[in-house]
Amino acid sequence: MPEKTVFFISDGTGITAETFGNSILAQFPTHRRHVRRPFIDSTEKAHGVVVEINDTARREGRRPVVFITLVDEEIRAIVAGDQCNALVLDLIRTFVEPLEVEFGVKSNHRIGRFSDASQSQEYDDRIEAINFSLAHDDGQSARNLDLADVILLGVSRSGKTPTSLYLAMQHGIKAANYPLIPEDFDRGRLPPALHPYRRKCFGLTIEPVRLAQIRHERRPGSKYASLENCREEIHAAESMMRREGISWLSSTHKSIEEIATTILRDLRPDRLVY
Repeated sequence: MPEKTVFFISDGTGITAETFGNSILAQFPTHRRHVRRPFIDSTEKAHGVVVEINDTARREGRRPVVFITLVDEEIRAIVAGDQCNALVLDLIRTFVEPLEVEFGVKSNHRIGRFSDASQSQEYDDRIEAINFSLAHDDGQSARNLDLADVILLGVSRSGKTPTSLYLAMQHGIKAANYPLIPEDFDRGRLPPALHPYRRKCFGLTIEPVRLAQIRHERRPGSKYASLENCREEIHAAESMMRREGISWLSSTHKSIEEIATTILRDLRPDRLVY
């Protein structure tokens, strides 16, 4: 199918519109160009983005798809009106307004997902979790591991750091990550610092060919990146985790979101309840 431009327009960050929109678009085999336009919080900005949408429609010969999360009625009317040459999908009217009827109350119509962040304990917890994950990235520190919610294990470049940060940013989870190295494989046991926290551990593995590709980008031509070495490390890591009774999964074909949800389901199911 031809490439289609998709706009995500919001009076806040646009994260909600983009996340929800991408979940829907993933059901269709289309090639898409994504354009996020956050903080459309005035009529002047709304008119400007409509001009951009219409220019895109003329240039490409097909109307774009537009996902919007706009609270202000006047701004929403401009973007969703007849002057906008696009398929406009309004997430507020589709979901919020029916819920107002169902609950029998009006929503607070708050602009922006992160409004009043300074007053939010949830926000403070996420910031604290991010700082924790950064301080405990790649085995930098073994201090305060008793405070960790999750400790990710795996060979170098298996996806531990991005998963740790996603858990912190999205779920407020204090996630440490610890690389398994040849010394650990020779010893055949978990690093000593992790023994008291085995129940918090979760392993990530990866297919050797994919790992070699990733490592070649970092250290081309090295033993570290060789396919034979990658196979040996992964086999040793999986064998260790199996002996230690640590759950693990392959990051090769899974998104960070899928990995994080699996980790929460297995180690912190309470954090799947909001």
